[in-house]
Amino acid sequence: MSEDDTEGYDLDEGEDADEDDDDEERSEPEVTIEIGGLSLYTHMGVSEAEREVGQRLLIDIRIDVGEVDATITDRIEDTVNYAEVCELVALVAQRRSYRTLERFCAAVAEQLLDRYDVHAAWVKAAKPEPPIALPVSEVSVEVWREAAG
Repeated sequence: MSEDDTEGYDLDEGEDADEDDDDEERSEPEVTIEIGGLSLYTHMGVSEAEREVGQRLLIDIRIDVGEVDATITDRIEDTVNYAEVCELVALVAQRRSYRTLERFCAAVAEQLLDRYDVHAAWVKAAKPEPPIALPVSEVSVEVWREAAG
């Protein structure tokens, strides 16, 4: 840093500057938790054969958690545990056989909002080998839900 670059900075402030910041009200950072590529074998689909044979789904999740104490405490109890989220998604997928990805994604988003104190949930489910006659690398559906009030 040249002398010109330091103009306006009090380089001798040291820790006194931090103490002044503590006096002012600071908000905690907003937290978003993302899970990408959760792979589940499911029995969902429009056709009977698709539900009988089953197929792999790839699921991506984004949860707008907002401010959480874990940014300060470093404790898993003070945030949303992403391992539990994965288990919840697997349970939703196993609980019943869905015909559409739309309903499955909506069910996952609803469960996330019901179970956790979060602002919003985004769920994407993709079929990497969709049962259609034309060559397609994947089909997917996304659902975004916000918490009420």
